[in-house]
Amino acid sequence: MRARYRRILRFAARFLAQTWWFELVLPRIGLTRIAVRTRNKRMKRFARAFHGLAVDLGGLMIKVGQFMSSRLDVLPPEITKELEGLQDEVPAVPFDRIRSAAEAELGMPLDRAYSWFDETPVAAASLGQAHRARLSALDASETGLDAVVVKVQRPGIQQIVDVDLAALRKVGGWLSRIRLVYTRVNAPALVEEFAVTSLEEIDYVHEAANAERFARDFEGDPRVAVPEVVWERSTGRVLTLQDVTAIKINDYDGLRAAGIDPDEVAREFASVMFDQLFDHGFFHADPHPGNVFVTLMPDASGSGAGGTGTVAGSGPGADASASVPSSPAWRFTFIDFGMMGEVPAGLRRGMRQLLIAVASRDGRGLVDAIREVGVLLPSADTGELERAMTALFARFGGMGFAELQEVDPREFRDFAIQFGDVVRSLPFQLPENFLLIIRASSLTSGVCSGLNPAFNLWDSVEPYAAQLLRDERGNIAQAVGKEIASIAGLAVRLPRRLDELVTRVQDGEISVDTPRLDRRVARLERMVRRVVSAVLFAGLFIGGAVLRPEDPVFGTVLMAGSVLPLLHALFAGMRRGPGAG
Repeated sequence: MRARYRRILRFAARFLAQTWWFELVLPRIGLTRIAVRTRNKRMKRFARAFHGLAVDLGGLMIKVGQFMSSRLDVLPPEITKELEGLQDEVPAVPFDRIRSAAEAELGMPLDRAYSWFDETPVAAASLGQAHRARLSALDASETGLDAVVVKVQRPGIQQIVDVDLAALRKVGGWLSRIRLVYTRVNAPALVEEFAVTSLEEIDYVHEAANAERFARDFEGDPRVAVPEVVWERSTGRVLTLQDVTAIKINDYDGLRAAGIDPDEVAREFASVMFDQLFDHGFFHADPHPGNVFVTLMPDASGSGAGGTGTVAGSGPGADASASVPSSPAWRFTFIDFGMMGEVPAGLRRGMRQLLIAVASRDGRGLVDAIREVGVLLPSADTGELERAMTALFARFGGMGFAELQEVDPREFRDFAIQFGDVVRSLPFQLPENFLLIIRASSLTSGVCSGLNPAFNLWDSVEPYAAQLLRDERGNIAQAVGKEIASIAGLAVRLPRRLDELVTRVQDGEISVDTPRLDRRVARLERMVRRVVSAVLFAGLFIGGAVLRPEDPVFGTVLMAGSVLPLLHALFAGMRRGPGAG
C-alpha cells in the first residue's frame, strides 16, 4: 500500500512541476508563446497518462477520473474529454477470494446462505463485483423471492480507499498553496467532497437504504420499480437484491420485439427523471443504460403478455400497470443506488427558476437562476456569460438531436472553446449536488437521444416548466391573497384603535396640552384610511392580474373590485367639514 501511495504522489508531483514550469516560469522570462502553443498537447498527455494510471491501479483512481471528467468548472476540456469515457476497466476478482470475503461477512458458508451461487460475475467494477444466486428454501419462503443478485466488495478495498484518499488529501494540500489554483478552486474541499461520495458508495447498507427511500418516493407510481433488499443476507460489504434483470433501456431491438415504442420510452424516462429532480428532491445520479431496465408486466386480463423480463413483485406498484398505446404494459426498473443525489429546498427553488429560464430561452434569466443557486460568487461579472447564453439559445435553442447533428462541427468547436473560456474565467465552483444533477441530466439526454435520434429534450422540459410556472403563479396569488386579508384586517381595526386613543385623551388618561389635538387626530385618521385604501387597491389589482390567466372570472372580479378602494384613496377627505383647518 505504501508503494501505491507513493506512485500516486509521484504522478501528481510530476504534473504539478510541469505545470509550474510552463504556466509560471516561462511567462516570466518572456516565453509565453511556448506555454500557449504546447498547452493542449500537455493537457491531453496528462489525461492519457492518468487514464492509464487509473486502469492500472483501480480502486478510487477510476472514480477520480470519472469525477474529474465532470468538473467542467475547474478543468480544461482537453482533460475532461479524455476522461469522460473512463469506465471500470478492471479484471474480475478470482472467485475463491470473493467466496472468502462473502462468507466472512455473512458468517456462514455460501452454500448455506444461498441454494446456488454463480461463480462467473455478472459485472466487475473497481469497488466490487456482482454474482447471480438463488436464496435458500427458508429465505425464499420468508421473502417471497428466489433469484437474486449478490454484490460483494473487492477484498481489501477499504484499505485501498483509505490509502487513495490519504494521497488525494496530500495533493489537495499542495494545490491549496498554489496561487493559480487557490484563487479559482478550494482543492481540499473538492477532495473532501469526493471522499464523502466515495465512502457512501462502498457502504452497502447505505445503498440499500437509498434503494428503499427511492422506492418510497415512487410508491404507487406504476412507471417505476425498485429491486427488494434481502436484509437477512446483506451487510456493509455484501448486498443481496432481487434479480430484476429485464430489457436494457438501450436494447432497441429488444424493445421493438416486445412491442414497446422506443420514442415512448424516451419521453417517459425524461419525465421520470424530472420528477426525481424537481418533485422528490432525491434522484438517481448514475442512470446509464446498465442501471435501467424496461420491465414488461402482465396485462390487466392476466394473460401475461409480458413474458420476457417479467419480474414478480419487484418494488412499489408491482400490481399496477402503466399502459403504452398498442404495446404491453411496462415500467422502468432502476438498480445500483450507490450514487444518489439530493436537491435541498433552496437548490430546488433555484433549479425551478433555471428550468423555466431554459424553457423560455432566457439567457439573462438563466444567469440569474445560476446566481440564485449559489454557484456564482456575488462579485462575478456575468455580462459575458449572459451574452454567451443568449447566443447559445439564439443559435441552438429548441434544436433536437437530429437537427444538432446537421450543424457544422467546427461551429460547435468554436462555440465550445469560447463558452469554456467564459465559464472558467468566472469565480465559481459547482457544489457536489449540482454536479450530480448535471451528470444525471446529461445521461438522461444521452439515453433519450439513443432511443430516438430525433428526440428533443426541450419538448420534455417545456411542459414541465409550464407547470412550474403555473405553480409559481399560484404561490404568488396565495401570498397576495394573504397580504390583502392582512391589510383588510388592519383597515377594520385601525379606526377603532384611533377612536380608543381619542377617548383616552378625552377621559384624561393621556395628558396633552394642545387644543387642536382632535383636529390633528381626525386628519391622521383620514390620511391612514386613504393609505390603507391605496394599499388595498394595489393588492386587489395585482392579485387579479396574477389570477386572471388561470381563473378569468375571479381575476376580473378582483380587478373590478379594486376600483372602490382606489376612488376612496383619491377623493376621501377632499371636502372640508365645518371647523376643518
